Amino acid sequence: MFCAIGASAQRPNILFVLSDDQRHDTIHALGNAEISTPNIDRLVASGTTFTRAYIMGGTQAAVCAPSRAMLMTGRSIFHVSDNIEQTYACWPREFAKAGYSNFGTGKWHNGTASFARTFDAGADIFFGGMTDHLKAPLQPFDASGKYPRTAQYIGAKFDTEVYADAAIRYLEEYKSDKPFCVYLAFTSPHDPRMAPKEFTALYPPEKLSVPKNFLPKHPFDNGEMTIRDEMLAPFPRTPEIVREHIAAYYGMISHMDAQVGRVLNTLEKTGLAKNTIVIFASDNGLAVGQHGLLGKQSVYDHSVHVPLIFSGPGIPMGKRTDALCYLLDIFPTLCEMSGVSVPSTVEGKSLLPVLKGEKETQRDSLFFAYKNLHRGVRDKQFKLIEYFVKDERHTQLFDLTADPLEMNNLADVPAHIEQLTRLRGELAEWQKKLDDPRNKNGGK
Repeated sequence: MFCAIGASAQRPNILFVLSDDQRHDTIHALGNAEISTPNIDRLVASGTTFTRAYIMGGTQAAVCAPSRAMLMTGRSIFHVSDNIEQTYACWPREFAKAGYSNFGTGKWHNGTASFARTFDAGADIFFGGMTDHLKAPLQPFDASGKYPRTAQYIGAKFDTEVYADAAIRYLEEYKSDKPFCVYLAFTSPHDPRMAPKEFTALYPPEKLSVPKNFLPKHPFDNGEMTIRDEMLAPFPRTPEIVREHIAAYYGMISHMDAQVGRVLNTLEKTGLAKNTIVIFASDNGLAVGQHGLLGKQSVYDHSVHVPLIFSGPGIPMGKRTDALCYLLDIFPTLCEMSGVSVPSTVEGKSLLPVLKGEKETQRDSLFFAYKNLHRGVRDKQFKLIEYFVKDERHTQLFDLTADPLEMNNLADVPAHIEQLTRLRGELAEWQKKLDDPRNKNGGK
């Protein structure tokens, strides 16, 4: 059990906080001097940050749906559906079976029936992908899972605050002797990009930097050049319009950060913090001007590299690890921390040996996919991306140590033929192991 690295014999409570479309490099304490995130910074200081945490990608344009399905089930990208089949265990349900009380609030992008199968209680639930943040269509919890097509009520203020309020009420009213698991899923900073004035005022666009890998246009057709996310700004991109998008994006993150702080303060005020593990993560990243893109429909690092922080009793404080990992590894990690059996359907690998300092990493490489258009793989240093768009084939090879913004394509550099060949072999092995549909019917 988790108590082996310093927690009490009592099983820990779990507070899982998930943001929406938050790129990995949008946390002040982790090196972004232009953004204010004092409460996420608190978690960085009090816990362990996985600086190389990723999602596998997406099988559809709404990347958050498959990402959240993988997070909930611990299964890989081609081995789970967006609506989460009944045959696959979800970690909040497994914790409930092991004696936990569980509660969910906020965004659920995996169908109404699966929410009822996953949680015993909830409030202020948003079934969908995106919404006006001042008019979020919400539902109360229904154990039958028979939610109406239309919302039962509309949130009366910013949805970020509504979801934090729901989690706070649950924590303040919690009287059970059972440990709890709370799932708090924000819709921020997903567009439409809107936040209260006091947060947007923090970021005058003219004072923000343009990303170093900014381009007016992506250098070739990646198969999704005119998807909705990419139509949020005109072509070609300009530094001015990108700064405006970044300013609004950062304002939403800072507003969400303030709500995270309210929830953390409630944990401390109620005395629950001393035995609560807090996990902060995001379902995917976002380009916001990098590589000439705005959205998340790629396997560049800005789209698949995400924040992941563990904080709480027994977890090393102020530690950062560069262990390669996925969000789907969280399921078995939480199970081992809490003495809950890991279901046989789970494919993730527990990160507990990394947290305990017994191993440097649980994975030597990571696989990425977007629809049937993009495939990628990375190891500790290099990353390969292959594109399959119409009759065109593009290959990119990046040295992420020297070039973390993926600006210098080495695929045609003779000195890197060994890395290119090796990673193509690694990619093929991953595709075989994961039953990649590109391997069927000629990859079409």
